[in-house]
Formats: sequence, structure tokens, C-alpha cells
Amino acid sequence: MDEAIVVVTNLPDLDTAQALARRLVGEKLAACANILPGVQSIYRWQGQVEEAGEVTVLIKTMRSRYAAVEEAIQSMHPYDLPEVIALPVVAAMPAYLAWLQGETKKDLNV
Repeated sequence: MDEAIVVVTNLPDLDTAQALARRLVGEKLAACANILPGVQSIYRWQGQVEEAGEVTVLIKTMRSRYAAVEEAIQSMHPYDLPEVIALPVVAAMPAYLAWLQGETKKDLNV
């Protein structure tokens, strides 16, 4: 059985995050994408501690769609090494899971 996952990525601005979210939902790669602006990230990059304002996107999808979601993120992402991580959904309401699976099912007529 296919498993629900949440894919997390961070983008540099709201416009890029919205464009990504619209593409993923529009192409049925995700059932939902939550955009969380105003994130402050502190990270190490190329030996230096960096700080940046970012926009986090939480992408609700199925494990079988992960490769396509990752590809879409990479194709639109301006960073050299974008964060793209998938977290398992360990519990959820059955009706929500059914909706998630239905909204991300590949449609051969599209």
C-alpha cells in the first residue's frame, strides 16, 4: 500500500513558493501545499554559518509521487542544493488519507 508523506522544502521568496505549490497541486503531484513565510534559517554552507529569511513549503503527497515531486522542486528551485526531505505520516484520519490518495492519483487522461 502507498504511504502518505510530507515533503519539506525552503525557498527564498513567496512568489517562488507559490509557483511551486500551484504546479505541484495542479499536476496532481501533491494534494495540498502549505506555505509558511517568515522562516529564519541558520545553517552551515561551504564552511560558513549563514542566516537567511526563507519560505517553508509543506507538501502533502504519496510516497509513489516522491520522485516526481523532487524533480519538480529541483527544476524550479534557485538554490544550488535545495532542501528536499520527506517525512512519513505515521497516523492520520482515514478520510484525510483517502482524500490525499485520490488527489494525487495519476490520471491517464491528463
